[in-house]
Amino acid sequence: MADSGSFTECLSCTKGVLLPLSDYGRDGAPIRYKAWVCSNPKCGFNIRIDNGEISFGRNVQQSYK
Repeated sequence: MADSGSFTECLSCTKGVLLPLSDYGRDGAPIRYKAWVCSNPKCGFNIRIDNGEISFGRNVQQSYK
């Protein structure tokens, strides 16, 4: 990527950067940086925090909630 700013390079593909994603908890409290996903659509690398557990490598897909 030409100018990734302050984002971390994806070590899985080295072509994208890891973008932070936020969410809301059950009670509506914001959860900053719940997930990080690679900006390269062909890579799909991601790291998530769910109920205090860290997981990575799940398929990234649109939520229909």
